[in-house]
Amino acid sequence: MKEKRFKGTIAILLVALFIVVIIASCCGHYHLDPLTCLKLLIIKPFVKTGDWSELDESVIYGLRLPRIIGAIIVGTCLSLSGASYQSVFQNPLVSPDILGVSSGACVGAALAILLHLPKTFIMIFAFMFGVLTVVLTVTIPKVLKSESNIMLVLSGIVVGGLTGSAMGIIKYIADPRDELPQITYWMMGSLDGLSYSTILFSLVPVCICVFVLMRMSWWIDVISMGEKDAQTLGANVKRIRLITIACSTLLTATSVCMAGTIGWIGLVIPHFARMFVGTSNTKIVPTAALLGAIFLLGVDTIARTVARTEVPLGIITGLIGAPFYAWLLYHQRTRLK
Repeated sequence: MKEKRFKGTIAILLVALFIVVIIASCCGHYHLDPLTCLKLLIIKPFVKTGDWSELDESVIYGLRLPRIIGAIIVGTCLSLSGASYQSVFQNPLVSPDILGVSSGACVGAALAILLHLPKTFIMIFAFMFGVLTVVLTVTIPKVLKSESNIMLVLSGIVVGGLTGSAMGIIKYIADPRDELPQITYWMMGSLDGLSYSTILFSLVPVCICVFVLMRMSWWIDVISMGEKDAQTLGANVKRIRLITIACSTLLTATSVCMAGTIGWIGLVIPHFARMFVGTSNTKIVPTAALLGAIFLLGVDTIARTVARTEVPLGIITGLIGAPFYAWLLYHQRTRLK
C-alpha cells in the first residue's frame, strides 16, 4: 500500500511539474497562449515551421526555456543536498550551506565581479571557492583528530565566519555605483541571463551526483540510524558520509554558481517530502527533487512577472519559505521535544 502511495505521489508531482512548465512558458511580459507553448515545446524540435511567429519561438527558446531548465536543475540540487545533509547529520534543521559552500561561493563570485571578469569566470570562481570552503571545513576536524558530526558543524561555523568577513571586505572596497549592486544582486539569487552553455556545463556534475545519491539512498538511511547500528549492518560509515557530503556539496556549489544564493529550499522542501512519503531516503530523494524543481520554477515565474523589474529569487523564497517552515514546526512540535 505504501509503495502504491509513493508511486502515486511521484506521478502527481510529475504532472504538476509539467503543468508548471507550461505556465512558466506562457507567463511573462510577453504573454503566450498554452496551445502555442505546447506546440513550440513538443512539435518544434521535429519540424522547421509551424503556425507560430518567429517572436514566439525566440521568446520560448531564447529566454524562457533556459530559465525553466535552470530552475528545475537548481531546485533539484538544493532540495536533494538539503535532504542528504539532514539525514547524514541526523538533524532536520540542517541546510545545504551548513559547511560553508554557499558563503564560499559568494566570496568567489564577488571576487570575480571585483576583478571585472566575464560571467563564465564568475561561475567558475563561485564553484571553485564553494568546493574549497567545504574542503577546508572537512579538513579542520581531521587536523584536530575528531570525527564527530558536531565538530564538523562547528568547523562549518568557523569557516562561515571567515568567509563572511572576507565578503565584508570585498563589499567595503567595491565600487558602490557599479560593483556593489552587482554583488548584492548576485547574492540574492537570480536565473536572469542563464544560457544553454551554462546549463550544459552544469549537467555533468549534477547528473553524476544525483545518480550517486539515488543509488546510496538506502545506505544513507542506514547511517541515519546511528553509527553503531550502521556498523552492525555492515556500513562503512566514514565512506558513506564522505561521499554523501561530497555529492551534496557539488550540487550546492553548482546551484550557487548558476543562480547565486537561494535560501530556504534545501531546508524546507525535505520536510514536505517526509510529510508525503515518510522518512525513508529511497523515497525522500526523488520526491524532494521533484518538489524542489516545482517550487523554484514557480518562484522564478513569480519573480519575473509580479513587477516591472525582476525580483531576486532569495526574497520570494524567504517570504514563502519562512511562514511554511513556521507552520511545519508548529505541526511537528511534539516530535521536536
